Amino acid sequence: MGEEDYYLELCERPVHFEKANPVNCVFFDEANKQVFAVRSGGATGVVVKGPDDRSPISFRMEDKGEVKCIKFSLENKILAVQRTSKTVVLPEKRNLKLLKSQNINVNWYMYCPESAVILLSTTVLGNVLQPFYFRAGTMSKLPKFEIELPAAPKSTKLNLSERDIAMATIYRQLYVLFLRHHSRTSNSTGAEVVLYHLPREGACKKMHILKLNRTGKFALNVVDNLVVVHHQDTETSVIFDIKLRGEFDGTVTFHHPVLPARSIQPYQIPIAGPAPVTSQSPVPCKLYSSSWIVFQPDIIISASQGYLWNLQVKLQPIVNLLPDKGRLMDFLLQRKECKMVILSVCSQMLSESDRATLPVIATVFDKLNHEYKKYLDAEQSYTMAVEAGQSRSSPLLKRPVRTQAVIDQSDMYTHVLSAFTEKKEMPHKFVIAVLMEYIRSLNQFQIPVQHYLHELVIKTLVQHNLFYMLHQFLQYHVLSDSKPLACLLLSLESFYPPAHQLSLDMLKRLSTANDEIVEVLLSKHQVLAALRFIRGIGGHDNISARKFLDAAKQTEDNMLFYTIFRFFEQRNQRLRGNPNFTPGEHCEEHVAFFKQVFGDQALMKPTTF
Repeated sequence: MGEEDYYLELCERPVHFEKANPVNCVFFDEANKQVFAVRSGGATGVVVKGPDDRSPISFRMEDKGEVKCIKFSLENKILAVQRTSKTVVLPEKRNLKLLKSQNINVNWYMYCPESAVILLSTTVLGNVLQPFYFRAGTMSKLPKFEIELPAAPKSTKLNLSERDIAMATIYRQLYVLFLRHHSRTSNSTGAEVVLYHLPREGACKKMHILKLNRTGKFALNVVDNLVVVHHQDTETSVIFDIKLRGEFDGTVTFHHPVLPARSIQPYQIPIAGPAPVTSQSPVPCKLYSSSWIVFQPDIIISASQGYLWNLQVKLQPIVNLLPDKGRLMDFLLQRKECKMVILSVCSQMLSESDRATLPVIATVFDKLNHEYKKYLDAEQSYTMAVEAGQSRSSPLLKRPVRTQAVIDQSDMYTHVLSAFTEKKEMPHKFVIAVLMEYIRSLNQFQIPVQHYLHELVIKTLVQHNLFYMLHQFLQYHVLSDSKPLACLLLSLESFYPPAHQLSLDMLKRLSTANDEIVEVLLSKHQVLAALRFIRGIGGHDNISARKFLDAAKQTEDNMLFYTIFRFFEQRNQRLRGNPNFTPGEHCEEHVAFFKQVFGDQALMKPTTF
């Protein structure tokens, strides 16, 4: 299997710690994501390492018996050590104050540090869970809920194991995940993961069921809002995305794996030690080992090998594993690092070898522009609220975050469409159809189309001499009016004479001031187009000769300069009976330049009648 087939990988830089052995005990603190390696009960040293810690913390403590649990408070200020089932020792003497107590028979508990929620397993079967929420030194009791066991239990002993429950935040919502080894319905084989949504207010509700279609030993992680289910027997994993459409039965949504099961990408353990010694090849890591312990959301620890990894999703391989482009876009748009992969999918579907059909391309454009429009609307609402002075009265008002799912027109133009229009092997009708499809999609979502996209369409039409189509697009306002577009049309007059009138009509519709149009044309070195425009509206007797001669000279085109110079000589002759420029026109340097290039004899002689 090539590297392009694995969509899960272990991080490149794991936390390395002393592996577990008879004298070294290893503990993991889920709140701080720290690994504690405790040697000889702490007497010969405790080493604490975390994924973000630049340097490990090392210290010693007296060996007062076996350590059952050891943790730091947040920011590593207070160390707590548990040696018996009922006592916790703080090495530094502090006064503790009881804030609140609850009397509940507890089988086991689970704490989710990200959401500050603790879950207590109660009742004889253990399947009634009581959540508590901690905030600013207070503890709130949330409504308890019951986990549906696979079938009516035969015995009255504990049925729900801590191993089969996980808590994780998925799409900003807290869920309790229950790994049910046998389905409740007799006709379905295989295990399933049941997701209960646990809100801050209101009752916990069963929302999703992930169908695993297999049995055996499983472990759960959550990475980039995806539920990853590892299967030890086959040494493979699958991913589920609860945002993708599933089968809804009126109460819960059933989901199947997004992709075929694959192993985590093979991982090589580097050999540590001095450079001469490490020339030997790295050791392949045993994946899905029985010594692996999985923690939420994305942590895998191998105590026997002494490594802590973060699990990661690789998006590029998924592009070829998910052929349905619409579903692929739905999936990618929810991922954190998606922008360049989405743009590569767009380029791929417009390539000669993988060309998609126009309906598929339209679907992809619509999905991208739906996200783009959501962001533009949020940005506009925020701006209006700030201008209305609501930011002072509402401190919760936050500027919308631009995620990588926002693919705007400049992204599409730069990374996809401009390169696509330059492909010689592409049929031009397909190229134009794709550009118009993107513009249609923008219009559908009421997103103002940037002029450079219209320019791309016009340049493509002109390149293939499709002037009749250009005329139709303008006549039926398929291409929106804009000043840059009008200027582009004016510049096309020499290829396509009707472009002049089309441009003027557009400028009139835009109520553009005539002098502004002239300025825009001159700034784009369209000197002849500017002159024709001014003549077309009858304003050529009042324009500044110097301004036009300056612009003509800047083009470094001597014949253009000659044409413009001659035009003004003729104007002077017509208006004043003399072709020469008056001192007030400040054209002396241009007259000198004309003489230098074309000679004195080229100057127009006054005509007398």
